[in-house]
Amino acid sequence: MGALTSHVLGDTSTPLLEITIGEALEAAASRWGDREALVSVHQGVRWSYGELLSRADRLASGLLALGLLPGDRVGVWAPNCAEWTLVQFATARVGMIQVNINPAYRSSELEYTLNKVGVKALICARAHKSSRYVEMVNELAPEISEARPGMIRSARAPHLRAVIEIGPLADPGWLTFEALMEMGRSGPADRVREIAAEQRARQPINIQFTSGTTGLPKGATLSHRNLLNNARFVGLGMRLGQEDRLCIPVPLYHCFGMVMGNLSCLVHGAAMIYPSEAFEPRAVLHAVASERCTALHGVPTMFIAELEHPEFETFDLSSLRTGLMAGSPCPVEVMKRVMERMNMREVGIAYGMTETSPVSFQTAFDDPIDRRVSTVGRVQPHLEVRIAGPDGETVPRGVPGELCTRGYSVMLGYWDDPEKTGEAVDSEGWMHTGDLAVLDDEGYGNIVGRIKDMVIRGGENIYPREVEEYLFRHPKVEDVQVVGVPDRKYGEELCAWIRLRGGESATEQEIIEFCRGRIAHYKIPRYVRFVEAFPMTVTGKVQKFEIRKAMMAELGLVEETTA
Repeated sequence: MGALTSHVLGDTSTPLLEITIGEALEAAASRWGDREALVSVHQGVRWSYGELLSRADRLASGLLALGLLPGDRVGVWAPNCAEWTLVQFATARVGMIQVNINPAYRSSELEYTLNKVGVKALICARAHKSSRYVEMVNELAPEISEARPGMIRSARAPHLRAVIEIGPLADPGWLTFEALMEMGRSGPADRVREIAAEQRARQPINIQFTSGTTGLPKGATLSHRNLLNNARFVGLGMRLGQEDRLCIPVPLYHCFGMVMGNLSCLVHGAAMIYPSEAFEPRAVLHAVASERCTALHGVPTMFIAELEHPEFETFDLSSLRTGLMAGSPCPVEVMKRVMERMNMREVGIAYGMTETSPVSFQTAFDDPIDRRVSTVGRVQPHLEVRIAGPDGETVPRGVPGELCTRGYSVMLGYWDDPEKTGEAVDSEGWMHTGDLAVLDDEGYGNIVGRIKDMVIRGGENIYPREVEEYLFRHPKVEDVQVVGVPDRKYGEELCAWIRLRGGESATEQEIIEFCRGRIAHYKIPRYVRFVEAFPMTVTGKVQKFEIRKAMMAELGLVEETTA
């Protein structure tokens, strides 16, 4: 590893944690029992670390009483709420594997998720915005209404045994969340502690669905060790401590919320503050001011919305000190405005991916300002990164190539998919990110593009093939190609080029309506164009970069300068 080679190793002076999330929760309750752990502003919930442990154990006891066993998969499909976090900690206590389900998913995506990983119990909100979760579940598994709670047998969701609704009322065949908690009161409390003591740090504890670098969504499987250590180092990079109060407007189903938010607070004794079910700029500003938050997370579009809110100047944000901007490339000017106008003098940038738990690069609070606003920082402790050229060899500093990561943070694999796991993680343990990056002489990284054509819209990873395969279901569509084009608000938007079947005609709105309510809103193309042919190579391969270039020219779009 020469001085000018793009191969670096993070600091190893701080030893890795070799404990479970359940043990970390016990330690937090012992050390900071009376301190606030979780405040859900929109729910009026305020729990100490002692209360959080007690409630998590009661829920874990309820899950055991329902007949679930360690290793069973428990899905949670809800916007940000205190119950989501109780599921996170309860499942970890007794070795069940939490499956994060995107609140924007629709029925076809739910069915795929439940069956891919064999979800045995599903905990979900009744509804959120335009999503009617309970209705979608009942439509997928109509047998629920005739079943006793915990005894479901469904043709289309054969693994599913129990459904639990977050709310005061339950449909036939459903349990309420509170009923499950009540089951925990008289359930096997001693058994919870026994099972918790049997858990090991390297066991799988969480599945998050991601498009990754290729193909349809895959279940990235993560361990206690993956998540806790990443949360710890993220917090250390922010100087997070027991006096801190972290505002978490990013979704909990994503690593940004549940790891960089919840678990970072857990490890460092900080308070988790949820401003609302889903991102609302005014709710964030209100929560920061009323709860005297010292830290705030968000993707760039969130910070932009907060800064541009008409009531921005009426909120006292003087308590803010730090936070992280991540999820998509961070515009330099936005970083500067956040530091100046939101009092976040120590705000940093983090880069990573779900498969690496997630953070592999992070800026430090004492980095020079120019590095903090224009790079993704340096490699995290105990991680190793290298930049690989087209031949697989490590390139010199300053030369772009594929970013590869190795170390404790790399996922256990994609659930029940050894082939896709082998494509992403090579025989030497390197996770191939699919991102083009460059390292400078001091080890600071910059993400300069993507090898493949995954689109990042407002922090959501979208793999075009998934959208294309859905649009192929439209009876008038002969062929379709989906690409990302630059967008000032979301970073990127989707564009679909469609060849119609002979003699057919269609409108842009018709295609969009075909998607609405059936796939997640962020996967619906913003732009639709009907074409006679696609730009092709002589060997018959579609040139997506030419489609992107043509759309940028038509729409007058330019690439944004980003960190």
